[in-house]
Order: sequence, then C-alpha cells, then structure tokens
Amino acid sequence: MANYRQSGLPGFPPVIKYLIIINVVVWLLEILTGGSGSWIIRTFALYDIRSSLFKPFQFVSYMFLHEATSGGRIVFAHIFFNMFALWMFGSTLENFWGSKRFLNFYLICGIGAVIINMIIMYFHNTSLLHEYAGAIDQDTGIALRDEILNVPLYGASGAIFGVLVAFGYTFPNTEMFIIPIPFPIKAKWLVIGYILIELFGGVRATPGDDVAHYAHLGGGLVGFLIVFIWNRTNRRDFY
Repeated sequence: MANYRQSGLPGFPPVIKYLIIINVVVWLLEILTGGSGSWIIRTFALYDIRSSLFKPFQFVSYMFLHEATSGGRIVFAHIFFNMFALWMFGSTLENFWGSKRFLNFYLICGIGAVIINMIIMYFHNTSLLHEYAGAIDQDTGIALRDEILNVPLYGASGAIFGVLVAFGYTFPNTEMFIIPIPFPIKAKWLVIGYILIELFGGVRATPGDDVAHYAHLGGGLVGFLIVFIWNRTNRRDFY
C-alpha cells in the first residue's frame, strides 16, 4: 500500500463512472414519476421487514435511490454530495484495488449498512408499536402501524461511508482540504470526525430526523472490517 501514489484529482474509473450514471438516471426517473413520493421509492426503497411493502431485493435497490423532491422542489444535495464523495474517495480505491474488488466492496458495505440499521430500527419500531398499543382504537392503531413500518430507507450513504472509512484506513495520512476549514486534515482524522458526528446524531436523533445515522455507521463498520481482514490475510482478490 505504501507504494501507491496518485497526483492531482482522481479520474473516473469504470465502476465509479457507471455507479454515478445509474444513480443520476434513477434520480431523474424519480423526478419524472412523482419525486420522493413516486412508485420507484415505494417499490425499491427498503422497508421494515414487517411492512407489506418489504421485498428482499430492496437490500440492494435502496442504495441507488436518492431524495428527489421536497415540498414540490427538486432536491440536489442528497445525490450531489453522495456522488461527489463516491468519486473523490472511491476512485482512488478502485484504481488501487481494481474494479471487481471495489464493486464487491461497495455492494457489501451497502447491504451490511442496512442490515445493521434494520436490526436497530426493528427494536426501535417495536418499542413504538408497544407504546401505542392499547392506547388507541383498532383503526387508528392499524394506521399508526403502517405509518411506523412504511418509512422508506434509501440512499447510497451507507455504502459510501464504507468507502470513506476504507480510504481513511488505507491512506490514513493523505492530507485533504475540507471547506470551510482553512488548513489540511489527514484522512484518518477526517474519518474519525465523521464517525463521531454520526454517532452523536444517532444517539440524539429525534422523531423528525430523517437521516439514517446507524446505516452510515453500519456501512463504516462493515468497510473497516473488510479492509482489516484483507490486510491481515494479505488477500489481493475478493471475488
């Protein structure tokens, strides 16, 4: 690893390029079909395993969706920052690892992220269901149950957080400029800072918080475990 060097900005290796294209095309389709309330979100976002909307393929499909509209306005931030981070950190890893290995890593981080998030949310949602049980009439209870279990989870952030952690682990002393901080920060400190922010956000999350903090942390944990095992076993391939 110490022998790898890259000068200047990363390019667009094939997996990064096609992942960005797919995500942007799906985002545009969401806008054309009703935005964040479209049938695409209803079908391909991930739901609580007890929800009638849950389908097994959503463990993969959810990571290719992003928030498209809010209050009738098109939302760029979600997809822009995810795709920017994917390009900035993922391109270096794909060039270093190879395309097939990087794609496997990316997908496993995305799937692992939501498995961890779903386990945590399963107990959280169960607690909410028990809290309302018996305190409301049957019809209202059914509506509340659907409201709790039918909250969609979507976005590439879990997989990208795994990429971020892998970058920080593999190239810990790479110096990066983060706006508005006026001095360079080493990648390892940047990653640790993001982890602490997400951990704080998850612990202090309120009912109105629509950020899946534990999916981000889950993706980071899975990414760390994969690169840690690779380094311990000196594996050059992961197929």
